[in-house]
Amino acid sequence: MHLDLLAIITAFGLIFLAELPDKTMFASLAMGTRMRPLYVWFGTSSAFIVHVAIAVGAGSLIGLLPDWIVKLVSASLFALGAFLLLRGSGGDDDDETEVKTVTGFWPVYSTAFMAVFISEWGDLTQITTANLAASNGTWSTAIGSAAALMSVSALALLAGKFIAKRVPLKTVQRIGGLCMLGLAIWTTVEIFTG
Repeated sequence: MHLDLLAIITAFGLIFLAELPDKTMFASLAMGTRMRPLYVWFGTSSAFIVHVAIAVGAGSLIGLLPDWIVKLVSASLFALGAFLLLRGSGGDDDDETEVKTVTGFWPVYSTAFMAVFISEWGDLTQITTANLAASNGTWSTAIGSAAALMSVSALALLAGKFIAKRVPLKTVQRIGGLCMLGLAIWTTVEIFTG
């Protein structure tokens, strides 16, 4: 197992920025106001780890293709991610999440797990994780992505109300979109120079 610190940091930064304005952050915040936050975090974190495992598995399969095809797919996926982030959240900020009061570890854990597990299928962060795994290594990407997703969930549970009032999520979204656009351009250049 080879770990690349730069790949871990890259995965963490991209996934963190992409997940901040996501509906999952708001779902975590809403669940945390009605359920025990630590139990919610265990549930959301478990669901994120499962999704990261699936995404890096898919990315590893993509990594078996010829290098130029992997880079072309990576550049396309980064460009798609940039487009999705820069065009806006499509109303996710306005969704009201209705959550019943749930108590006890297993009911809270399973509610949080299922909410995230179902909502993250095909999500931008899952696609980005697969993309990064194809080009930056499975373990480094998995560690960086899982840490980012778990951090966003913890941040939402601990300071979600403060963030929503103080930091414009559109700004975070634009920064993430510009980073992905830069990676799309960089990867495209690598096709022709590498």
